[in-house]
Amino acid sequence: MGLEDTQQHEHEPVTQPKEPAPTVVRKKFAKPPVKVACLACRASRTRCDGKETCSSCASKGRKCSYLPSKRGGPRKKKSTVPPSSTTVQQDASWNPVPIPVSRFDESAGMFNQIDPLALPGAGLRHLDFPTEVQSMFEDLFAPGDGANPHVQMEPAPAVPPKPSMVRAYGSEPDILNAYYDFIHAYFPILPPRAALPYADRPLNGLGSSANALSEELSLLYQPSSPLSLAISAILALVPHPDDPEPTSANSVLLRRSYAQKFAGLAITCIEADQELIDSSTDPSQALSNETPIINRAPFHPKTPVELEGILALLVLCTYEYAQRGNLSKMKYRAGQALTLAMNMSLHSLGEEYDEFAEARRRAWWMTYYCVLQSSISGIAPPTITIDDPRFVTPYPSFPSDPEGWSILMQAQQVLVSATQFTLDLNRCLRSRSNMKYICDRMQQLDAWASSVMARANTPPSGPRSSLYEDPSEALTAHSIRAISRIKISSAHLKTHRFRAFSDIPIFIKKHCDLAAAKSDPAQTDKTYNLNRRPSGISRLSCSCSSMEPVPRPQAREYAPSPSDSSSSSGSVSLGSQYSFLETGFPFTSQHSAKVCLRAALIIARMFQSLPFPRPLYSAEKQNGSAVPSASQEYVDPASLDPRTQLPRTMPSFACCAMQSSYAMLMLFYKTRVAKQLSPDSEGGNNSSSERLVEELRSGLERIIGAMKNYSRAFEALDGMRDEIEGAFQTAFPQQ
Repeated sequence: MGLEDTQQHEHEPVTQPKEPAPTVVRKKFAKPPVKVACLACRASRTRCDGKETCSSCASKGRKCSYLPSKRGGPRKKKSTVPPSSTTVQQDASWNPVPIPVSRFDESAGMFNQIDPLALPGAGLRHLDFPTEVQSMFEDLFAPGDGANPHVQMEPAPAVPPKPSMVRAYGSEPDILNAYYDFIHAYFPILPPRAALPYADRPLNGLGSSANALSEELSLLYQPSSPLSLAISAILALVPHPDDPEPTSANSVLLRRSYAQKFAGLAITCIEADQELIDSSTDPSQALSNETPIINRAPFHPKTPVELEGILALLVLCTYEYAQRGNLSKMKYRAGQALTLAMNMSLHSLGEEYDEFAEARRRAWWMTYYCVLQSSISGIAPPTITIDDPRFVTPYPSFPSDPEGWSILMQAQQVLVSATQFTLDLNRCLRSRSNMKYICDRMQQLDAWASSVMARANTPPSGPRSSLYEDPSEALTAHSIRAISRIKISSAHLKTHRFRAFSDIPIFIKKHCDLAAAKSDPAQTDKTYNLNRRPSGISRLSCSCSSMEPVPRPQAREYAPSPSDSSSSSGSVSLGSQYSFLETGFPFTSQHSAKVCLRAALIIARMFQSLPFPRPLYSAEKQNGSAVPSASQEYVDPASLDPRTQLPRTMPSFACCAMQSSYAMLMLFYKTRVAKQLSPDSEGGNNSSSERLVEELRSGLERIIGAMKNYSRAFEALDGMRDEIEGAFQTAFPQQ
């Protein structure tokens, strides 16, 4: 076809072409976005299929509605121009089409879905947009005025949306009571209750209609303490019990706005308190003064008022991570708390015990915990020495579990050490040297993690129940044990992950910058620096966009062998390029794979075992439906409707769920490929393989259930939930 004919063809109506339209070459699996997204998908920044009730809203059981925007709508195209390669690439990354399981051994597509689950900050949505991006959401819920002829959206529903509600409280005691109902079991920064629990009493007057989001947010009651303000930021994210549509886009945005307002007020109050302390006395003597420096009643009667700023910063650490998706601010808040705590000498307290001793001990060790957690989440070296000899403050205690706090801190230590191990491994693989240190360190970490896990699995030595113990403390002790097992298992995963999956050709090609091993160091560093997340956190793995799918693996690469060492004739060959990896590992790849399997399944079970919030309700609410009873000793998660479950809070360790999902999907990959390469295997092996696949499926479903529960309150975890669920649906397509 000549140039003139082509131009003539482009200007003819699309509905009546004289010749067949030119073929548009799209990137594989690309799918263009719809012109109109529903309100819920626009608010959560997820892909919408544009149907009358989109699949996303249908799967989550929420209302799906469309409203026009003042931004002008899509522009009309004058000609059909094939999309550029850049556009196609963006479309492909936005919503890749699932790859059939039968093609695992022929394409890197499945691995492309699994691999990102192990990156630092994997799946976190970042809500801290630049100003120009925030303005895009200002008119999300503004009704169209008909003045813009370019608006091509579905008409607004005839019935206006019901006003949304935000969980807020009218007094400091009510906020403290809610803290024990919703936060304490997962994040015990305060001593046990000083008063009997009573019915949860969120205010009913704090709400908004769909067209009132742009108005100035008003508070019926403004908390006076930085700690009560920070706690209010977390509680505002928990759906109000009387909100008619808690999953609607309007409710989500309203909760986000009020939570951010509370968080901002908390920071302002922290700064005001600190200026007062600095100007009044030596900070190291602040806790020993008989007269409080800050003229304010304490939030908790057994917690000095000077500690409230530190504890507020700890709460905001989790807020920045789980709600805002901001790892940098999470680390910054933890650093602020550490500075204040060490200025008050909380790290060097003695064995003395007074009415404030437990509060001081919890304030210090939770600060220590959060500082290490910020390093774990960002996969960065810790800012403190984990065994610093200056840190001599005794551990807090649970009457029913005296070892609980010690186990939690040791679990955190082994996990941050395993995270450092991944950084050391990355450097050694890139330089192709010092592998003896890596192998020795791997053996040490495995022994350490196994020792701490043995302690965590040992029944508590304290009395099972005590008349003098607050029931919420016993529940918290149980929760702390579960969180400790999650962290220890995650440490096992990080220690054994490379060895377990190094026999997968795609993995060894893409892991830890090995694809750039032949390049000069300057070029490698350039590639590494280009592959950075928007929040400033660098990825550990290399950029894989330029890699071609690897050839079909040979059967010998997955054939079982009595030994996986380099001296074994049946060992996995990593190729001459990676021959330096074939010696010295203290564990075979089969052993490491078993460790990863066990650890991943433990994480899935422990996430499911974490308790749900169980607030007391007034008699009127108890007569309603879907209200949990505070008298229940245990609630089976499977017996509750996920749409009515109260969300767990303080998921600072959500990255462990991503690690578990990564391991289970990689193990599923290996199992399916091995089965495809040995189709004539004995029936016993097939039965064992099917049982393993079913166990992996159940584990992934537990993780997805936990992430769905968390994401009912914390928006940044939406991305984690969607990443895991997308990879799960690809691996286990619905029949």
